[in-house]
Amino acid sequence: MSDTVTPAPPAFDIAARVLYRDGMMLVIDKPAGLAVHKGPKGGETLADHLDALRFGLPNAPELAHRLDKDTSGCLVLGRHRKALADLGKAFADGTVGKTYMAVVRGVPAQTRGRIELRLAKRSPTRGWWMAVDPKGQEAITEWQTIAQGEGLAVLALSPLTGRTHQLRVHLDAIGHPILGDSIYGGASRLPGGPILHLHSRRAVIPQKKGRDAVDVRAPLPPHMRATLARAGFDPAALEAQADAAIFTPRAGTRPR
Repeated sequence: MSDTVTPAPPAFDIAARVLYRDGMMLVIDKPAGLAVHKGPKGGETLADHLDALRFGLPNAPELAHRLDKDTSGCLVLGRHRKALADLGKAFADGTVGKTYMAVVRGVPAQTRGRIELRLAKRSPTRGWWMAVDPKGQEAITEWQTIAQGEGLAVLALSPLTGRTHQLRVHLDAIGHPILGDSIYGGASRLPGGPILHLHSRRAVIPQKKGRDAVDVRAPLPPHMRATLARAGFDPAALEAQADAAIFTPRAGTRPR
């Protein structure tokens, strides 16, 4: 028997995932598989690492919005109370531009579309699982196909509202669930199963008058890059296509 001891994996370096930093906010590249806050099952969360992002301020930053545990990419944090209030208002008003990338099953018949399906919790006992419900909250998603092949399509998406699991439920509702979605897309929940192929690619955050918006982009995560490469796509070219996608702005905002 060998006496070799397998070294422990390196500690997660949250500071290395900072994409943007100023006195008001941070934008980090959240990895897939890391929950942003504690859940009933416990385990490691982003909250366990926020103290490493103080960068000289007395308090750790806090979430200005949320991403699902298995969604990767741009996540905005406010660095102090006023920043959190301003950022929270921007997200609530829909003035933050958001572009996601998703790999979905099947190829939509149209090259672009708009989904307007209200959403509500499935039941009081099912946590944050959501369902289409005519009596639910307004939920609007715009999408466009940027690549297709091998029975899959790559979409650029913009959630014009910010409902829980909105993109996942909307895409499943039109018959194109996100690859690796174990809640809405029927993917296996067993260890080693496919990972959700949903990525927050770009966040465009408005600033005070006279200042350019903060425009931040997160690279595709390894599991999505591998899937795209196997299907014969160029991940970098698809990132550029997603960045060039133009969606309908919310009231009071400019097209992007």
